[in-house]
Amino acid sequence: MYKPETNEYDPYYAHYVSLVTEDDIHDAFERQPAELRAAYVGLGEAMGEYAYEPGKWTLKEMISHLIDGERIFAYRILRISRNDTTPIEGFDQDGYIEFSNANARSFDDLLGEFEACRRANEYLLRNLDEAALTRMGTASGVPVSVRALVNISIGHVRHHINVIGERYLPNANASAAS
Repeated sequence: MYKPETNEYDPYYAHYVSLVTEDDIHDAFERQPAELRAAYVGLGEAMGEYAYEPGKWTLKEMISHLIDGERIFAYRILRISRNDTTPIEGFDQDGYIEFSNANARSFDDLLGEFEACRRANEYLLRNLDEAALTRMGTASGVPVSVRALVNISIGHVRHHINVIGERYLPNANASAAS
């Protein structure tokens, strides 16, 4: 699978696409549930409601956001790969989190749901030919290709794993030590 050209996605997603360094993204796509689970290893359930500053998502809400993103990106991939040219609307990620009930769930439950979503999406991805992967559609008012959406999906998860390591865990460890 090829990297998407910059005209295949909104510049907003350039950071996510830049995080995907593999030429063949199938392995990266399939490894991510384990990588996400590894980012949460050793965190007790009490840490689930920790946010690194007021107004930021908790660690559990972060997983819920990734689940929502997985479903939204998969929906876009499915529609565009099937040559549905109807423009696809955007979504309010904060509104979705507000009603997610993520903090009432366990880490294992949330991570299991992400894994189940990703595993289902692996079947979709494995069965897309080159024509489907390069097919263009419109999402959130911007042209986007299927292969860009796959790269964005991978980069999105990587971005948030990085945020967990950089912003949540150092502050959480400092809070736990005091």
